[in-house]
Amino acid sequence: MKTVCRYESPVGTLFLAAVEDGVTDISVRPVEGSEGMSPVLQRLISLLDAYFAGQNPDFSQLPLVPAGTEFRRRVWAALRAIPYGATSSYGQIAGEIGCRGGARAVGGACGANPLLIVVPCHRVLGSDGRLTGFSAGMERKKWLLAHESRTKLAY
Repeated sequence: MKTVCRYESPVGTLFLAAVEDGVTDISVRPVEGSEGMSPVLQRLISLLDAYFAGQNPDFSQLPLVPAGTEFRRRVWAALRAIPYGATSSYGQIAGEIGCRGGARAVGGACGANPLLIVVPCHRVLGSDGRLTGFSAGMERKKWLLAHESRTKLAY
């Protein structure tokens, strides 16, 4: 059974969802499930609180169970390796996962990312360094990148 809750953040309301095994969704759009709180969601909220407070929480210990193809899961794993406050490009990610020339496919996987912030697709830019699409909206992407840029010196 999927448990869902709302989380009020500086970038607007986020909808969080988890099953017993881990987090399934962090989205700006409502998620289906039974409203409530679980230990996994409590841990996620604690980490999101730290993130928005300007800390660099260790999201790697958070169990994640996103729904997606094998290709998308490989992209999302590569995104998790982008350090806090750093950026990469779609082409670089494609190369890292052995999909040279697959920048557009990586962009599609970023657009389908169900775990905003924790799987930091906001850290992916165009090959020329420009901000490109973000499923949660460009204003949120700008805010997240600026937030990390302001606070990364502490880490």
